[in-house]
Amino acid sequence: MEKTTRGWVNGFVGVAIFAGSLPATRVAVTAFEPTFLTCARATIAALLGALFLIVLRQPRPRRTDLSSLAITAVGVVIGFPLLTALALQQVTSAHSIVFVGLLPLCTAGFAVMRGGERPRPLFWLFSSIGAGLVVGYAVMNAGEASALGDLLMMAAVVVCGLGYAEGARLSRTLGGWQVISWALVVALPLMLLLTITYFPALDTLAKVSARAWLSLGYVSLFSMLLGFVFWYRGLVQGGIAAVGQLQLLQPFMGLGLAALLLHEQVSGMMLLVTLGAVICVAGAKRYAR
Repeated sequence: MEKTTRGWVNGFVGVAIFAGSLPATRVAVTAFEPTFLTCARATIAALLGALFLIVLRQPRPRRTDLSSLAITAVGVVIGFPLLTALALQQVTSAHSIVFVGLLPLCTAGFAVMRGGERPRPLFWLFSSIGAGLVVGYAVMNAGEASALGDLLMMAAVVVCGLGYAEGARLSRTLGGWQVISWALVVALPLMLLLTITYFPALDTLAKVSARAWLSLGYVSLFSMLLGFVFWYRGLVQGGIAAVGQLQLLQPFMGLGLAALLLHEQVSGMMLLVTLGAVICVAGAKRYAR
């Protein structure tokens, strides 16, 4: 299997793992306060990442890598989890998932600014159409959702796109799983302190359902760590802007999980928007290089 194809396969696995993040977060915020949830998932993932780094005797990153690791941590360890947790107190996971369709365009933009990639003009056409479908859906349904929730999701998409592109750029020299592990370690002191500060009372924890605990485990182990092992590897192998378009498939997967696990309503318009996004992935893939 050639390198580019491996990149798309790894990227697809990463997207499939990430697709469960918003539904799991939606369940978790019913039991945990958003700040605690964000810090707890990052702390758990950081301790596991640090263990991997120690056991496998990975060299420390260079000083010149620290700024990129900090940007990655702000984007994917702190920013996206916190902003989406806050948004999911205002909107359903099915509604929020559609905003993920903006991630490919955002990631591609940062890939140009930070990663030095130069996709062909038709790539931007397909990527923009996909993003336009998502924005159009949000505007059409503005009366049915929370404006604050939508703004939080938009902000989450921007910081996540930056974290994806910056982490993938650094993965070219440091390695995919090493980047997310070191980014988690960089954020650990702050996340651990905030986890302790916002730790719920014991009587509150006793009332937390098994579903909420499982959701916390999922976003900590899979969304915060293992998903990035495949995702960053895929971005490096296949190109950040190109493989990043696979994120347009994430809403389709996420909507299915929201309907199956949370019994949330998935409208016909949501499905049409997602189908359009899938078509745009195919077009963007063809003209990515």
